[in-house]
Amino acid sequence: MGSAQPPQPTPPVAPATTPAAATAPVPTATIIASMLRASEKISDLIFSPGRAPQVEISGQLAQLKIAGVGMLTAEDTARIAGDLIGHNAHAVEKLRLEGSCDISYSLPKLSRFRVNIFTQRGSCAIVMRVIASNVPDFKTLNLPAQMIDAAELQPGIVLVTGPTGSGKSSTLAALVNKINEEKACHIITIEDPIEFLHSHKRSTVHQRELHSDAPSFALALRAALRQAPKLILVGEMRDRETIEVALEAAETGHLVYSTLHTIDASKTVERIIGAFALGDQNAVRMRLSKSFRYIISQRLIPRQDGKGRVAAFEILKATLRTREYVQKGESEGKTLLDAMRDGSTEGMQCFDDEIEKLIRAGVIDIHTGLSYSTNPGNLRLLLADLLDEPTDISSLMASNKSNKAKAESKESSFAVDPELETTL
Repeated sequence: MGSAQPPQPTPPVAPATTPAAATAPVPTATIIASMLRASEKISDLIFSPGRAPQVEISGQLAQLKIAGVGMLTAEDTARIAGDLIGHNAHAVEKLRLEGSCDISYSLPKLSRFRVNIFTQRGSCAIVMRVIASNVPDFKTLNLPAQMIDAAELQPGIVLVTGPTGSGKSSTLAALVNKINEEKACHIITIEDPIEFLHSHKRSTVHQRELHSDAPSFALALRAALRQAPKLILVGEMRDRETIEVALEAAETGHLVYSTLHTIDASKTVERIIGAFALGDQNAVRMRLSKSFRYIISQRLIPRQDGKGRVAAFEILKATLRTREYVQKGESEGKTLLDAMRDGSTEGMQCFDDEIEKLIRAGVIDIHTGLSYSTNPGNLRLLLADLLDEPTDISSLMASNKSNKAKAESKESSFAVDPELETTL
């Protein structure tokens, strides 16, 4: 006779589902639309686990209170990422293999976005750059008048450089728009992803997006050489092969627009030359010196009145002198910066001179201007009449060496904005 079995514990009864738990999540499109209503100067939307939805306004992040949306969980950001990606199999595969992917997204009648989805600590995070609905023009961006020459249909390379979010895409869009309005020609853009949508005006504009229309910048650029364009826009010169084909396109009579993530003209030349093997660099210097037309670098600097940012431009133009410095390399007293300082009558300008003008005009304050300058020591000397404290020239000269070493890290410190907010 078997012994009696002890009574089994009664399993806990699951609590009744509350109405809140049963509520469907707020649709992604509704969340994004609510975020856009927070301000007219939103540059980015950010979704991160452990945070409420955030927007970036004039370089500052702010969390938003949206009805039905609280602190985001990993499941929330994964769901939002899935809604943004949709049926884009390439983006899904790239996110799985590389940990990040770039896509474009649009809300009809509201806005378009350049989206980066990435994994961090085992969950998804999302950054959405807001793209202006209207294509900007020279007047809207208040671009320097001498840049109009860069919109002339002459063979060569025009580069717009600067840190991420400094307005490079807006500047290129304004240049393309000017040609589109004034010239009857064929324009091809190759972008990742497509940002500003250019309609056909006097020109015929074809816009190709990486992965959906072409596998790489280099292959799309090489194909463009057989598509009879007068202007080719390449979203970014990311690698040696793309740079090589861009040089070839310029040498064969095309106008080429592109961007690089470099902080000034000198660093731009170094980046291009450094992409090639040491044995090829002299030949590349020769080719670049003959092909480049403009190197336009830009920085967005916080305004003193707190109303957004103002753009400062550095403009290097191809002249006999600058072509020589690119071809032979810079040396003491023969630098691209020297050429820009001396070349104001030829349409050139350097950052520190422009920053000095902004400070003297009261647009930015002295300390902010110094932090964004190329050579703070020299700029302090130029501003000695505005500084309260006496200027110690020897200490300033000594500080220039350390400031030069910091220049390359300055990209991450510059403010972020999708459009240039110049109001001079």
